[in-house]
Amino acid sequence: MKSSRPAPAKVLWLARLERRFHAWREHRARRRGLRPSVEAFPGYGSQTWVRVLGRVMIAPRQRKRSHTYVGVRGWRSFVAVPVGFAQVRVEIDGAVHEVSADRGGVIDTVLPATLSPGWRSVTMSVEDQPPTTTRVLVIGEEVRFGVVSDVDDTVMVTALPRPLLAAWNSFVVNEHARQPVPGMAVLLERLVQQHPGAPMVYLSTGAWNVAPTLARFLRRHLFPAGAMLLTDWGPTHDRWFRSGRSHKAENLTRLAAEFPGITWLLVGDDGQHDDEIYTAFTAAHPDNVAAVAIRRLTPTEAVLAGGRTVVDDHSAAAVPWVSGDDGAELMDRLAEQGLLHGD
Repeated sequence: MKSSRPAPAKVLWLARLERRFHAWREHRARRRGLRPSVEAFPGYGSQTWVRVLGRVMIAPRQRKRSHTYVGVRGWRSFVAVPVGFAQVRVEIDGAVHEVSADRGGVIDTVLPATLSPGWRSVTMSVEDQPPTTTRVLVIGEEVRFGVVSDVDDTVMVTALPRPLLAAWNSFVVNEHARQPVPGMAVLLERLVQQHPGAPMVYLSTGAWNVAPTLARFLRRHLFPAGAMLLTDWGPTHDRWFRSGRSHKAENLTRLAAEFPGITWLLVGDDGQHDDEIYTAFTAAHPDNVAAVAIRRLTPTEAVLAGGRTVVDDHSAAAVPWVSGDDGAELMDRLAEQGLLHGD
């Protein structure tokens, strides 16, 4: 009698090849005496659980420099070796948990915790190496407003959609040469200040490799602190490359399920698929959307980005839908909708 159980899903050969390549690199790095460490990223949670984010990597030794200022180029973030399926020790408010990274070394797990609202510290360590400390934003039960913002061409000028320019920005350009979108830091900071306790979430299709660079960029240009939800480039078990659109849509749906009482201001641009993704999410979860703000690319940015996406007419939308050339104009449009008030 034949079994009725479904056959296991076939793993794409490219994904198997990638795993073998990383295992070979890991073996070589360990033979040179290098050991893994955890790169921890800002997360979020409620008063009863937290979403912990990080990545286990073996980083190359850094050469000592005689001068104090050293420019950082993006390619250095991609040289480190991811350690798949590593066992990671996570400590939250004195409670210790053992979790496993995925095959790309990424840690993305929800752990129980009893914490008061605000930013709280979490430590992670691997193989008895010194722990890494990060923070998670614990969202209070009374919070009813939050902000989700795209990164590329919304807060940072990157021209990401075009592959060659994306590679240039990610691997070559000195991170100190990256420019913020004018007025966006002021807009996002004012939003979180006027809504105490509001979560700030940076949702991007960028790779986890650039998370440290992104964190430094946000601090340097005075963007409000927030959780970062990035993705892992490369093949999956059934795709040649991960879908950035699915990554955004899935995380928005997850936020709506995790915090049903919060309405989110969704901030994006017209150079990728933000309008389409936000339209679908608003239609499916109208009670979880406070408004949508779309930044219009400049003509030059639109050319570099491969053109603009078609932005639908949202005049009859159930939630406010505004657009502007920069943060200052978006601030004015949101103020007209009553979502921002003067100083």
